[in-house]
Amino acid sequence: MYTAFAQKALSGQSLSLSDMQTVLQAPNDEILPLVHAAFEVRRHYFGRKVQIQVLMNAKSGLCREDCGYCSQSSISKAPIDKYPLRPTEEIVDAARKAKESGAYRYCIVTSGRAPTDNEIDAVTKVVREVKQAVDIDICCCLGLLTQDKAQRLKEAGVNRVNHNLNTSRQHTSNIVSTHTYDDRLETLYNIQKAGLDTCSGGIIGMGETHNDIIDMAVSVKELGANSIPVNFLHPVAGTPLANQEPLTPHDCLRALCLFRFVNPKTEIRVAGGREKNLRSLQPLALYPANSLFMEGYLTTGGLGVEETHQMIADLGFEIETIQDGQESKVTSHESRVSSPHPTPETAI
Repeated sequence: MYTAFAQKALSGQSLSLSDMQTVLQAPNDEILPLVHAAFEVRRHYFGRKVQIQVLMNAKSGLCREDCGYCSQSSISKAPIDKYPLRPTEEIVDAARKAKESGAYRYCIVTSGRAPTDNEIDAVTKVVREVKQAVDIDICCCLGLLTQDKAQRLKEAGVNRVNHNLNTSRQHTSNIVSTHTYDDRLETLYNIQKAGLDTCSGGIIGMGETHNDIIDMAVSVKELGANSIPVNFLHPVAGTPLANQEPLTPHDCLRALCLFRFVNPKTEIRVAGGREKNLRSLQPLALYPANSLFMEGYLTTGGLGVEETHQMIADLGFEIETIQDGQESKVTSHESRVSSPHPTPETAI
């Protein structure tokens, strides 16, 4: 049955609603056949390559939004570090270390509803500095964006902008009240109009239904997202979702397989909450996904360089990097360095 889903995905057919529900309802003892079927799709389009992303929490806290999952929101009581934009030298140095550790892409994230003109000026200055110093792709996640601000990011050298849908249209009002699902869509359209790649996914485990997860997987496909981060809620004490019922590793794998079948040709990144929710089954996530974060997220830590490289090597996969403008591979034992930045949420 799961092989038939892979064949549909590889032949360009869309899974039916019933098919997608079947994926999310797969019994635990059928997880391995399900993951294998998703891997057939992943291998066809991406082989055994893995892209590593490193995230910089460049501005923390101080956000007026009320997203229920976020430790940086206005309603969060989580004891996190709060600071304005980090110094340029620190951000550039972290990018250099990220590249040395095998990262393909460096993600600069700032908290807040939307960047001001001055903040865009500061970020574009930093991006230009990074681009001069390091040969690495840059993704920014800065909140709601106008087309003009997205265009300024592109002109500075940003390759991709992240702005997650986070959940389905129907479930959004249960998670946040200070902005709407359509606000997020508008930002994604503005990113695309500016000629930037779009990175957009969601967070699993926020009390949504299976149909909400299906809606997310289909919506990012319809948007034409270039990259899809699949986050799993990491409940943080002091946030409204702190006591949310936890996911199981099997829940996470089912969701990743669904996103792969629905988005066969798109980069899928196993993102925030991976370590907490997948636990010992983390390596299986790279059978449907072809990308991951290393060295932590926004306000929660994550798997370090050595452990990430070793996991990829143990799977028989290869790390995909950029060297002098060309894609190349590094072994799991190359470029082991210390963390490029403090790992002071569920990711971007």
